Amino acid sequence: QLQLVESGGGLVQPGGSLRLSCAASGFTLDVYLIGWFRQAPGKEREGVSCISSSGTSTNYADSVKGRFTISRDNAKNTVHLQMNSLKPEDTAVYYCAAVLTLSGSSYVTLSSHEYYYWGQGTQVSVSS
Repeated sequence: QLQLVESGGGLVQPGGSLRLSCAASGFTLDVYLIGWFRQAPGKEREGVSCISSSGTSTNYADSVKGRFTISRDNAKNTVHLQMNSLKPEDTAVYYCAAVLTLSGSSYVTLSSHEYYYWGQGTQVSVSS
C-alpha cells in the first residue's frame, strides 16, 4: 500500500524552527516529484515548496523563500522541509504529496492538482 506520512510538526514561538519529514512506504520516492502544501483554517490549500525527482530543481512560494528549505534523502526514502524564522502566518496543517515523474526529472510544480498521493498532514502552530 502506497503511503506518505508526515512528522515533525508542533508548537513553536515566532522566529523558531521546525523540520518536517515526509516518509514514504510502499514505493520509492526517487522517481516522484514531492511537494509540501499547507492549509490554514478558513483558507485554501497553498503550495509551499517542491523538489524534483532528480533533486536538482526546487520551487518555493514567495511567502517562504529564504526561510524554508526542501531536501530529499533517497537512501531513507524521505523528504524534509526545514522551516526557519517561523511566523504566526505559517500556522497551518502541512501536507506532503507525490506524483510519479521520470527518473532524473527536473520538473517541478506547486499546482496541487498535479499531485496524486497525499499524506494525512501534520499541524504546525506558531505562537507566543
